[in-house]
Amino acid sequence: MRLEGSERAPLPGARRVGGVEATDRVAVTLVVRHRPDAPPFPDVAAMGRVRPEERSYLTREEFAVRHGAHPNDLGQVAKFARAHGLVVGRVSAGARTVQLEGPVLEVARLFGVTVERWSSGPVNYRGRTGPIQLPAELEGVVVGVFGLDDRPQARPHFRRHKTPAPTDVAYAPGTVAAAYDFPVGANGAGETIGLLEFGGGYSSSDLATFFGEVGVTAPTVTVVSVDGATNSPTGDPDGPDGEVELDVEVAGSTTPGSHLVVYFAPNTEQGFVDALNEAVHDTTNRPSIISLSWGAPESGWTTPARSALNAACEDASAMGVTVLVAAGDNGASDGVPGGALTVDFPASSPFVLGCGGTRLLLSGETIVSEVVWNELAIGEGATGGGVSEVFPLPSFQSGARVPPAPNGFVGRGVPDVAGDADPASGYSVVIDGSNSVVGGTSAVAPLWAALFARINQSLGVPVGYVNALLYSPSFATAFHDITSGNNDGYSAGPGWDACTGLGSPDGARLLQLLRTSP
Repeated sequence: MRLEGSERAPLPGARRVGGVEATDRVAVTLVVRHRPDAPPFPDVAAMGRVRPEERSYLTREEFAVRHGAHPNDLGQVAKFARAHGLVVGRVSAGARTVQLEGPVLEVARLFGVTVERWSSGPVNYRGRTGPIQLPAELEGVVVGVFGLDDRPQARPHFRRHKTPAPTDVAYAPGTVAAAYDFPVGANGAGETIGLLEFGGGYSSSDLATFFGEVGVTAPTVTVVSVDGATNSPTGDPDGPDGEVELDVEVAGSTTPGSHLVVYFAPNTEQGFVDALNEAVHDTTNRPSIISLSWGAPESGWTTPARSALNAACEDASAMGVTVLVAAGDNGASDGVPGGALTVDFPASSPFVLGCGGTRLLLSGETIVSEVVWNELAIGEGATGGGVSEVFPLPSFQSGARVPPAPNGFVGRGVPDVAGDADPASGYSVVIDGSNSVVGGTSAVAPLWAALFARINQSLGVPVGYVNALLYSPSFATAFHDITSGNNDGYSAGPGWDACTGLGSPDGARLLQLLRTSP
């Protein structure tokens, strides 16, 4: 059976440089269906319309039993593996995943694809072409197969400031948090924030320097290795180290009492599926908030990958986990060739809060002005935003006046919320031993993650999937409405827009409304 939407083509301009070696081995991740005898999935849309203290979430263990993979389906995959000489690796009933390992040529043959070596500029990768074909033994059971293709999947959404101007400013993350009126008397104690990273790393000396400079006690940071990836700083501040250290320093300095867990995974479709599932279903660290600052245009993902990641975010909502995702740094086109308007994924999942970007000017800790971030004219990026051509308009956006997508599809609008992201009003951080000013929507996701950590601590319960509440009219005063600027495709205006969503936060007001709104 052909796995619908699983086709892959070579990267643009790629050339075949040879086959794979017969001795090469590969570990693939199979995603199986939800158990057929499961009770109805929690109505997260309805749950999201009531105050957090009135909700009832499933624990990770309860979710695995009720809505994970059926033991018979996991057994069917294991039987298939044994019959073909493959090794069964990690199995997660909650995430509905099974890893199988074996010779790459044999695994490719079993799933009906040809695997070859390709080169596209500086990128060399093992790639497959065409669709995945499911063996008869797995039809109706397996819904995704990942790992035969290891091309780079996504990019980090951060920008180091490179073209200084007299009007530029830079802020400590704590200053931005104060300007957004983050709740005082809370530091994230008791909360765990998961940060997903797909390359690079951080150094302990950089963190010590940064937290010393801002006068904040460094939070506890734990590393989780996914699919063999590790905390591996490259020494290149323009590379993924900039993303990793930005995330840790922004989240850590604004919630120093929280526990940060950094999940490192390869930058592949398989790495994304495995890392997000690891964080969502992590029964050891149990993050209540997940921040993801990497992504790619919706069209850059296979349908099974989008479905698997969207399902993981939906799983998170049933367990009271809030997922924040950066909306992208390349304006309304998301950097696609030709400039067609498109949105970034996973920010376009209806089960996450997509985070857009602004340019923020302060006097002390008081907002003087805030407009849409757009520095495309000088090559320093702009906030992503637009309308999905994959995910339909969710009920929580029914009153937001989301325009049709360019192809006419009535889709989910991106982003939902915003925060300071312009490198010209960026964050003062330490990357690879040097002080740097960094922006990008990458900074907005961990900033909002820190806000929810403070709110969770203050409420005594997780806010979880909060989209519907944020879009309700009674929550309008929880945002600074951004009405000026554009992202080269959409313009800001009163209420929700496809540049900055509902706006940047008034944290104290948001906490108050989450406590008291009906």
